[in-house]
Amino acid sequence: MHHKTRTRHIFALLLATTLAAHAQWDIEESHTTASLRGIHNVGGGVAWASGTNGTVLRTEDGGYLWQTCAIPPGAEKLDFRGIQAFDENTAIVMSSGKGDLSRLYKTTDGCQTWKLLFTNPDKEGFWDALQFTPVTIDAQGAEFGIILGDPVDGYFPLFLTFDGGDKWERQIRQSPKAQPKEAIFAASNSSLLLHGPHLATSSREFVTGGPNGPRVLRLWIGKDDTQPQDSLKVAPGSREFRFVYGIWKTQILPAKSNVETSGAFSIADRGLGAPTVIVGGNFQSPNAVDQTAWYEDSHREWQASQTPPHGYRSSVAYDAEQKLWITVGPNGTDISTDDGKNWTPLTPSGYDPPDADKNWNALSLPFVVGPKGRIGRLRTITQPKPK
Repeated sequence: MHHKTRTRHIFALLLATTLAAHAQWDIEESHTTASLRGIHNVGGGVAWASGTNGTVLRTEDGGYLWQTCAIPPGAEKLDFRGIQAFDENTAIVMSSGKGDLSRLYKTTDGCQTWKLLFTNPDKEGFWDALQFTPVTIDAQGAEFGIILGDPVDGYFPLFLTFDGGDKWERQIRQSPKAQPKEAIFAASNSSLLLHGPHLATSSREFVTGGPNGPRVLRLWIGKDDTQPQDSLKVAPGSREFRFVYGIWKTQILPAKSNVETSGAFSIADRGLGAPTVIVGGNFQSPNAVDQTAWYEDSHREWQASQTPPHGYRSSVAYDAEQKLWITVGPNGTDISTDDGKNWTPLTPSGYDPPDADKNWNALSLPFVVGPKGRIGRLRTITQPKPK
């Protein structure tokens, strides 16, 4: 960003310290009109974003300037729904589409060049989420990652990596059977959640939707199930992996009415495993408030939010500094200070654009992204004082 935008940031922060007003998003200059759904804040001022038409963006200064990256080869028409970055130079971007339109590309030189890592081997498949977490597998350690996709032949495909994404293998044991027309929504790359850094003791879970209602599927992963190598289930050139096994648990989210376009879209925790919050709704009825959020109670049972967000929500995240949850969607932004039980809408302050709270797709705090190249950065939230 330039001087004008930097000054606006300072002005907004000064006002936030004196007004008991709603906080909001400072709109960044992205220099693109692509629809953005991928966003990953690495920290230290570094963040990456991705979207339609092979778009990848990068910032090294906390969002003041967003760099337009080189388009990966052959990706000019791909929709990059997910991105996971490791530092200012290294990132993996995931496209979503039927069959071989779902791909992974990796850069190690600050997005000047890209390498095609992996292409969806399932002709009827569709990738929805890409997540990484550092784990200790051997003395050297590694970045463990999962690609999650819509059901293929009645089961949810999961592709796993143990070396930071260079080689991928399909989980050899099948997931629980998918319900008719059940799907995962590639709305914000947050339908999948990896809890904690310990491979054998922490769980991975994802959320679904569809006409039979939303579900949470939780998977515990071990290091090795001693199954032999299977060339049909491993990316070409993979090293000698041993396939991991899965122990599954399924939970049904409380919901009264369901259609194919409704369900759970995003799941997040505080970063320590609990509590966990889910948001969603019906993307064809973005103003409907029914079934837009759930929270996990002290017994690890799911409950519908008592005061839900005021519309469909595609992404949720926890802000550890401000000790609150925040969720976004087409018609607005909401916050919760009681772990998802009750949500309060945020409205733009007097010095914000009137639509600063709206038209957002995905979060990686403090950043938010949306259609037509929208990128925002969250200011400190000043809660209204009780009357």
